Amino acid sequence: MFDAWETWAVAGVLLATLVALVRSWAGPDILLVGALTLLAGLGLFSDLLPAPGTLVAGFGSEGLITVAALFVVAAGLTQTGASYRLTGALLGRPRTTLAATARLTLPVTTLSAFMNNTPVVAMLLPVVRSWARRCGVAPSKLLIPLSYAAILGGTCTLIGTSTNLIVADLLRQSGADAPRLGLFSLAWVGLPAAVIGVIYLLTLGRKLLPDRASVLAEGDDVRQYTVQMRVDAGSPLSGQSIEQAGLRRLPGLYLLEIDRDGELLPAVGPEQVLRSGDVLVFVGVVDSVVDLRNLRGLSPATDQVGKIDGSAVQRQLVEAVVSSACPLVGRSIREGRFRTAYNAAVIAVARDGQRLDAKLGDVVLRAGDTLLLETQPGFAERQRNRRDFFLVSQLDGATPTRHGRAPLAIGVFAVVVVAMGFGWVTPIVAALWGAALMWLTRCVTGSEARRSLDGQVLIVIGAAIGLGQAVLSSGLAHDVAAGILGLVGENPLLALAAIYLLTNLFTELITNNAAAVLMFPIAAATATTLGVDATPFAVAVMMAASAAFATPIGYQTNLMVFGPGGYRFVDYVKVGIPLNVLVFAVTMAVTPWAFPFHG
Repeated sequence: MFDAWETWAVAGVLLATLVALVRSWAGPDILLVGALTLLAGLGLFSDLLPAPGTLVAGFGSEGLITVAALFVVAAGLTQTGASYRLTGALLGRPRTTLAATARLTLPVTTLSAFMNNTPVVAMLLPVVRSWARRCGVAPSKLLIPLSYAAILGGTCTLIGTSTNLIVADLLRQSGADAPRLGLFSLAWVGLPAAVIGVIYLLTLGRKLLPDRASVLAEGDDVRQYTVQMRVDAGSPLSGQSIEQAGLRRLPGLYLLEIDRDGELLPAVGPEQVLRSGDVLVFVGVVDSVVDLRNLRGLSPATDQVGKIDGSAVQRQLVEAVVSSACPLVGRSIREGRFRTAYNAAVIAVARDGQRLDAKLGDVVLRAGDTLLLETQPGFAERQRNRRDFFLVSQLDGATPTRHGRAPLAIGVFAVVVVAMGFGWVTPIVAALWGAALMWLTRCVTGSEARRSLDGQVLIVIGAAIGLGQAVLSSGLAHDVAAGILGLVGENPLLALAAIYLLTNLFTELITNNAAAVLMFPIAAATATTLGVDATPFAVAVMMAASAAFATPIGYQTNLMVFGPGGYRFVDYVKVGIPLNVLVFAVTMAVTPWAFPFHG
């Protein structure tokens, strides 16, 4: 074992990389690229190690490009509000933690089966935090279930997680005598695992979750904006009560009064029925005001928004503090013709925590007022060198939702899923066409598409593929496979279990994509040595690399909810280990039956 110096070198680099990842000496993208760079240098002195060009070939792999394109598709669903339409009705207004968990996990599991689970969690995280507070449930009771449900759903289809796409692509490239995995091939294993996993989350798992406030709540914005929103004609909110519309218990925001045809309705009760044309006066923090601005059926009460020059799809939300040198100080927003002067519409005003009684257009500006503006790109850059405002800052990711294009986004998403599901085209073609159609239909802009690409995830995938190639070419994969077989004998089921457990261990310590790509050559070599089909081993790697529930660092979605949920490392251990055991048991029971060792 480990006869050649190249094998020892790759093993040493790989071990050092694993230690560095576990100890968080740097980001996973930096560490994996560093390992790749070192191996590329060693390859100059050996014919056994891959050439530098081969090591970086992973950055152009079909799997990586498919993942990147699906990020853009997910951005189109988010920017148009389509993602909320797909899940909002199912979330509803539960009154118990059990009901809230059930309403969350079922749609998230379903949605993440057809979308990459990382952007699913990214787009639902702020929705679930706000929804949890409206329902009176601690976010810590729902955010781990959000991540786990997305992971479980991702195991059901080929596009549910980037890991599945990458491993399926590696299986195809390996030349193994196995059919190409289809969109729903993994459902034989993933669906039973998801069903049992969701049942666990609704029963024992729910009781193990902590009841803890978010650590981010301590830093909530204390500025109180006054914002006026009009119920649009034909709005889905028209005819609903305040309670039914979900406007009663908004986090960091409360409904002060309703202006109905000039008549003020103060002390609005939950039973008050909304009508088209009602002007709702809210007071709250900026994040909640932004969420309110993006709520379907409501629009700013000012008519100035529709008069902003330029494309509506390019608009941004900006905060600006009025300076004493601003020529509009002492004049009302309407009288000073703010929109004409700055090509920006005032959406809300904050003034030292005061409640502003005047209509938005009649608010007289003072130095120190903070304005929330809807404007075109470049406003912040233009105003930073002028004296009209003390501080101008664009709200990251805060662009007005384009609700009118939501049906287009849903249609594009449906086409991508159907094309993959029926095998009309390969996953990369469907994903690329989906991304292109999202842009052509203006569901997502070019800048939004670029921002949607998670560079760290893509770099980790590309670098890990190169490391996996080095593991294979150096003979390390063959030696490790031989070691596994030496422990378990020639029993394919025991070898499958060993591959699963080793992959799962690596995933919990590093990242899912890196673990899957590094373990696949070992899994393929094990199958070859045993003389059996490599497909069940590839499926085991996919499942094990997704079933990372016991640590926050093993899967990106776990890390995404770590801070917002106010979690500790031990929370993942308590809730995740039983779920790891359940998924392992399901995988071992179903995989040999669905994907026989001797096809």
